[in-house]
Amino acid sequence: MELLVIGAGPYGLATAAEARRRGISTVVIGEPMRFWRRNMPDGMLLRSGREWHLDAAGVHTFDAFVDAPVDPIPVETFIAYADWFATQEGLEPLRRRVNTLTKENGSFTAHLDDGSQIVADRVVAAPGIAEFAVEPAAVVERLAPEQWSHTVRTVDFKGLRGRRVLIVGGRQSAFEWAALLAEEGAARVDVVHRHETPEFTESDWSFVDDMLARTRETRGWFRSLPDAERAAIAQRFWQVGRLQLEPWLAPRIARDEVHLWPRTEIAGIEPGDPVTVTLSDGTRLETDHVLLATGYRVDMRRVPYLPEIELADGFPVLDADFQSSLPGLYLPGFPSTQDFGPFFGFVAGATTTAAIIGDALR
Repeated sequence: MELLVIGAGPYGLATAAEARRRGISTVVIGEPMRFWRRNMPDGMLLRSGREWHLDAAGVHTFDAFVDAPVDPIPVETFIAYADWFATQEGLEPLRRRVNTLTKENGSFTAHLDDGSQIVADRVVAAPGIAEFAVEPAAVVERLAPEQWSHTVRTVDFKGLRGRRVLIVGGRQSAFEWAALLAEEGAARVDVVHRHETPEFTESDWSFVDDMLARTRETRGWFRSLPDAERAAIAQRFWQVGRLQLEPWLAPRIARDEVHLWPRTEIAGIEPGDPVTVTLSDGTRLETDHVLLATGYRVDMRRVPYLPEIELADGFPVLDADFQSSLPGLYLPGFPSTQDFGPFFGFVAGATTTAAIIGDALR
């Protein structure tokens, strides 16, 4: 086998399809869109537009899948699109898990959970973000396991009906989970976040297109930028991604049950039933459950099957083709954001990644 793709999410599917298009024999391992199916709640709406699709060739796009424009896009619709895309591209992922990945005599061997093995010349590993959830010790170490959770594992809200939930974080997920919890019947939802309450206005992500085009045209474009320019790009993503939220979310959190606490953070936690949380402004809140909408941070040591590779602050050290320090092992998606830019943490980067890795493999 020429190529093994571990992970059947957007980056894995897009790269596998492009490799097959270039005549490279390819096998994909993983549950199709596992993170999207298991770690995103029903009723979630995506911030991305229909131009963020999976086909580097521009044929099996999201627009080609839907009969009419959809905005915003329900998560269920994008999952259905990904399934359709895989079918159109002839991709049939093996629903297995990789226990270990080794390299010997120039070839990789993936040892699977059913005892079988797959040998391949090269590997694309797209583990997604579930393993990288940020769980602050100040919460985790002080509360009982049933008194806290991260949004990555909290997608069924029935168990929180009639209860008080305190959400820590100011990202999109914090506010959308607040809306979903209130709609599910939570008694009270408090959202604690360090910055101002975001402005609810339509986001413009068009600036990402130019950055992706530059990445595709000039290998290593992002890493070659001066520190100040990379910081400016990160700040722009902060502005659009955190200080602005979609207008359709505003009326969903304008409910008596939802209370926002901008410019605050947790200063203290008193375990008990209920839990008492003291905020940095002195406010004391009682809650039944603390929900961490604290995002994700790459730490490749948390991907159990990977062989030893060179890391920098938890991120893999990659070349201009997404190749790691272990020749033949490519790591796209969220793990590539340090070397390639924050836009590769979004579906938007999938087709550019597929094209670059496809060129490298060819």
